[in-house]
Amino acid sequence: MMTNTVTIADPAKFLNTDAGGMDRSGSTWVLVLLAVACLSLQGCSRVCGSKASEMDNLAPLLELRPGSTIAEIGAGSGAVAVAAAQRVGPSGHVYATEIDRGRLSQIRAAAEAAGLSNLTVVESTASDTHLPAGCCEGIYMIGVYHHFTEPFASDASIFRALRNGGRLVVVDFRPSLLLKPWTPEGVPANRGGHGIPPSILEDELTRSGFQISRAIEPWGSSWLLSNYCLVFTKPSKGG
Repeated sequence: MMTNTVTIADPAKFLNTDAGGMDRSGSTWVLVLLAVACLSLQGCSRVCGSKASEMDNLAPLLELRPGSTIAEIGAGSGAVAVAAAQRVGPSGHVYATEIDRGRLSQIRAAAEAAGLSNLTVVESTASDTHLPAGCCEGIYMIGVYHHFTEPFASDASIFRALRNGGRLVVVDFRPSLLLKPWTPEGVPANRGGHGIPPSILEDELTRSGFQISRAIEPWGSSWLLSNYCLVFTKPSKGG
């Protein structure tokens, strides 16, 4: 999973204190808001589900069972992917994709520590998951889609990797004014900041060939983020 920390290049410019456009009281309030935003970003991975327990909620949506083959896009530390590999058992398989090479090492270490031989770590790019075609009956991602800088290329790669009739589960959150300074670099402007409106996410994936089957909102519980979960299927005769 891509990290949810984006550095503001020039905080003073953001606060506009040198230009005389904000008094000390106003600056204090902005700093308070920034502190809250930082807390929300720090809690984002927990709220969006980087914990292994998130698989408890995802498994029914993915129709996970022993012997299943699934993939996580942007697996981060690998906690959820490891939990998935434990659930599908030796007869199943889990692919864990990541762009960040440091995270790739973390996932491998987590799988080794758990004694797993049914988890494959895949180095992906901004436009390609590098998953084998038709490899999975289920694919999921948690707080990752809003980081896509080339969403349609990524969506096409995911579509190819998913078997006909397979499920795609996407957990993400809406953008907010509070999180806007941390907008990931290179993402399409229509996101509106850090996050992605569910209507845009649904539109992009349906245009890529997926069919929406379920929307769950709110997803989890948080006063910091407006989380949601969208479930898609690949048409049985698609691809």
